[in-house]
Amino acid sequence: MFKYIKGDLFGGITAGIVALPLALAFGVSSGLGPSAGLYGAIFISFFAALFGGTNTQISGPTAPMTAVSMVIIAGILAVNEGDVNKALPIILAVFLLAGVMQIGLGLLGLGMYIKYIPYPVVSGFMTAIGVIILVTQILPALGYYPKEDEAFVDEYMPLAEEEILENILEEEAGEGILVLEDFEETIKRANKITAADKLKEARTLAGKEASGVLGTFKVLPRAIAQINWLELILTLITICIIYGFKRITKTIPSTLVALIVVSGLAYGFGLDYRPIQKIPEGLPIPQLEIFTQFKFSAISPYIFTSLTLALLGAIDSLLTSVVADNMTNTKHKPNKELVGQGIGNTVGAFFGGIPGAGATIRTVVNINAGGKTKLSGMISGILLLIILLVLGPVASQIPAAVLAGILVTVGIGVMDYKGLRAIPYLPKDIHLGPIRLSSEVIIMLTVLVLSSIWNLVYAVGIGLVIASLMFMKKIGDLTAKRSEVKRLDEKAWPDEKGFPKKFKEEVFIKHLKGPLFFGSTSEFQQLAEQIPYTASTVIIRMELMQYMDQSGLYAMEDVLQDLKRKRVTVLFVNILDQPRYMMERINIIPELIPTEHVFDDFDTCLDWVVVNVEDEYQPID
Repeated sequence: MFKYIKGDLFGGITAGIVALPLALAFGVSSGLGPSAGLYGAIFISFFAALFGGTNTQISGPTAPMTAVSMVIIAGILAVNEGDVNKALPIILAVFLLAGVMQIGLGLLGLGMYIKYIPYPVVSGFMTAIGVIILVTQILPALGYYPKEDEAFVDEYMPLAEEEILENILEEEAGEGILVLEDFEETIKRANKITAADKLKEARTLAGKEASGVLGTFKVLPRAIAQINWLELILTLITICIIYGFKRITKTIPSTLVALIVVSGLAYGFGLDYRPIQKIPEGLPIPQLEIFTQFKFSAISPYIFTSLTLALLGAIDSLLTSVVADNMTNTKHKPNKELVGQGIGNTVGAFFGGIPGAGATIRTVVNINAGGKTKLSGMISGILLLIILLVLGPVASQIPAAVLAGILVTVGIGVMDYKGLRAIPYLPKDIHLGPIRLSSEVIIMLTVLVLSSIWNLVYAVGIGLVIASLMFMKKIGDLTAKRSEVKRLDEKAWPDEKGFPKKFKEEVFIKHLKGPLFFGSTSEFQQLAEQIPYTASTVIIRMELMQYMDQSGLYAMEDVLQDLKRKRVTVLFVNILDQPRYMMERINIIPELIPTEHVFDDFDTCLDWVVVNVEDEYQPID
């Protein structure tokens, strides 16, 4: 490990410097504050590198993971009256569970299957992440914070009182003291509601209403009417430096330059800007409340959310691993990488950090600076810890507008422009009357729109379902197209050339090509209708039917029963192991098809036909 110490040292330090402004920005964006982003960057970078399967990977909070975390945090805060202290153990428990699930994915060897997630789903999701980050930074860039807009908050005061009373009733019901005939306890608690309680609840409701993409657009007119020009100017200067400095040199991270320059000017000139939340001094403290205040009922609604977060982190990390492999001519270990990422996220959550994954930009920076081994990622985490301990109070003076500017550039950069540019050129394989559409574009836009305006987790699930259904339809169509239901004299197989012409009317041959599964059953079920009335025997050749699922099995059973009612004899030729096993499980063999009607090859079947089939009709040329 220490053979490449010099390169690892430079790589780790450079990656850590790049990670600093992003960690702070992602922490603020998540809703838990800059310290949460910094803690996540420290522990995920160190432990994912130590236990992971990609030597040069630098891990930490990323845009996709932060966007999902933002939604999770906002939802849990809303349920807990906007009280961060009350919600924090639940939030961190969800993050910790996601890390444990990632470890499980790696131990189960599922890392290799992540690559099968369709590209349109990933593309739509990544673009949605960019849209969410970009749009949600409009309000901070304008210097507008809904919870501090008194007129806006006042609109929710009546609803706030209703919410508080409803919470009291729910608590009493849970305590078993709610009696319809006697509301004395309820009245007593209601009388204790103060103006401060109402204001706090109203701010929570106002913040919830203004959250997300749709919420931002709802309050945007109010934000524009109350622009804080200093905050907007600081944001725009930050964006200009980030993009402009890249044209001068890429050796020094432009985000760091923007952070230092704009923060220095704002602080040095004593400008009346809004600083980020205070970063706690000293070492990160373990959040034991995750365990001491653990309630399964509080976590259970978020189990699927944790799994989604784990899968997203796995995809994010393994895609970065592929980039690292291409740059270093190495081969990562996907399952080990998932275990490492899971350990990093688990430890990070235990210390109050937001979750993360392999970060492409930081990994590329590490490799270009000379990073070769896991030591570079560990050094990156250690550097961030040193910065926290030494410069924590200084970092607390960074303007919030600077981080908003950084996040705007992140949102613009994370979108999948390759996928967006391809939209006009993707094949239009769906026909709705005169309208032709591309299934891949439909999937991409569905995930993009639903993720942006509704729910990231559900949008990905819906995208996967649509992609799976469309894929199955395509496979079914291809299978049906290749599967032949034709008369013997039309494209007969080579070993059928010598079939006696006198049986041409009495024997019908069906060639099965490809799997018989739910996507192709409807075409197969047409077999009985296509058999000529003169046929007394049907030969079904199965040497090219490798697989049969339960839908295919029952479709086969229905066809065979229909043929049996019509007194048609069915012969099977060369059944492969899996389809035969399936048919024996429900006794298609031997109840519908006796074992003597199952042949290993066509020649043996032909011998049976010659002996047992009567020539009743003259061939029609």
